[in-house]
Amino acid sequence: MENRVYGVIGIKSIMANWNADFSGQPKSISTGEIFGSDKALKYPMKKMWENKGEKVLYIKSLKTEEDKKEGIKIRPKSLKERYEEIFEVEDLKKEKDNKKVLENLFKAIDVKNFGATFAEEGNNISITGAVQISQGFNKYEDSTVEEQQILSPFRDGTKDEADSSTLGTKIVSSEAHYFYPFAINTLAYKNHIEMGATEGYTEEDYKKFKEAALVSATAFNTNAKVGCENEFAIFVETESDLYLPDLAQYIIFNKEKEQDVIALKFDELLNKVSSRILNIEIYYNPYKTKLEGNINKAKYFNIFTREEV
Repeated sequence: MENRVYGVIGIKSIMANWNADFSGQPKSISTGEIFGSDKALKYPMKKMWENKGEKVLYIKSLKTEEDKKEGIKIRPKSLKERYEEIFEVEDLKKEKDNKKVLENLFKAIDVKNFGATFAEEGNNISITGAVQISQGFNKYEDSTVEEQQILSPFRDGTKDEADSSTLGTKIVSSEAHYFYPFAINTLAYKNHIEMGATEGYTEEDYKKFKEAALVSATAFNTNAKVGCENEFAIFVETESDLYLPDLAQYIIFNKEKEQDVIALKFDELLNKVSSRILNIEIYYNPYKTKLEGNINKAKYFNIFTREEV
């Protein structure tokens, strides 16, 4: 694959917490604007790939381990242990062929897309990913943070005098709409291709990324993420030497009666370079959302059914 791809992925969060900080509040910057980190978007993508049987390296996995003092403990695996598990390697420390390690890393779908920092003894490797995803800012100005008290069915067992069950707190956003800009530089692995470590970023790699970009948030139903779903995505395939800015900065979100309105204010920009654009696909929820903006060459699809609108 030689073309560049630019786009935006939109995530809707209704009475959910798409990306919490360490205090449990939705992540925000100093001005109070709510945002989601790129890690919050990549994680459900990785889980979706893992559930489909793909090799995923950078994801939490657990093991049981016997501690002489504390008995059997459940602990996260180290990067070395995770590598050994998914690539069926007996001992990474014994691997002296750095190229072989590099070849293995490129077989992991998350590394092929997002890159890797692999700092292990004797194999210190850094890969800049072909797919770069920025922070996703909430574009809905009327978002509020809601705190819900939750009653546990159990009392605090550490306090002998405790007669009542404990209280917990669940923090959510009333409604938020995150828009993540991304860019795919398909030439990112040129040097690795010359080394024979990978065939490069392929159409198949892009197809897998695209699928995860369209459904992974909707599919990822944890307690905090129920209420989060993919609501929008645009993929702009261009010539390899066309460079476009962050498209999410030109998106405006508002409400019109019972409809959500996503205004695509980059339509004029794309129309001016349309001769160098090969393909534009826009996916959205036509049952709930209205799009504003007239983009040449764009094809519109139902994000759930994939039928052309």
